[in-house]
Amino acid sequence: MSDRKAHWENVYSKNSPLKVSWYQKEPALSLQLIQNSRIALDAPIIDVGGGASVLVDYLCEEGYTNIEVLDIATAALEHAKERLAEKSCGVEWHNTDVVNFVPAHEYALWHDRAVFHFLKEKPDRKKYVSVLKRALKPGAHLIIMAFAIGGPIKCSGLEIVQYDAEKLLAELGEGFELVEQGHETHKTPAGNEQKFTFFHFVVNQKTYSNL
Repeated sequence: MSDRKAHWENVYSKNSPLKVSWYQKEPALSLQLIQNSRIALDAPIIDVGGGASVLVDYLCEEGYTNIEVLDIATAALEHAKERLAEKSCGVEWHNTDVVNFVPAHEYALWHDRAVFHFLKEKPDRKKYVSVLKRALKPGAHLIIMAFAIGGPIKCSGLEIVQYDAEKLLAELGEGFELVEQGHETHKTPAGNEQKFTFFHFVVNQKTYSNL
């Protein structure tokens, strides 16, 4: 078991998913950004690091029918599976580290709320971007949320990397057009405030075809 997997398994085995700092009762911003993409309800979506998040519940309720959730922590996914057990949503689950993920097909939308900013090492970030580029077809949408410059420097006992648009685009490289960005202040279950920044990209068909 990798150190990264062991860490997150430990987090979810010791804490209720309702008490972790990143818990959201309603993922309003994620839903709005996904809706802004105007993808079809049957278009393939992957929620990277979705774990026990309720985003998948809301997507099902909104009528999206082709949803996949990826998380490194088995315990996190089990929470979500149990919660969705009585809903006929047909979610596909991937229990793996995103840097090792092998996409079986392309997606119309990739959603990542606070996974990329945990990748402190450059080789891991390169692996993430490589997976991302294999997973997204030209014209697809990429939504990434991360701690903002001036926000938290650690989360769940781990150091993170803060991002603004310039810094994130430098990591992604060519092929991504930024169409939306902004800031959000997330209030944790403990009442603390965390400064997030969000980015919505569209894969640039002309540039991306050469990658």
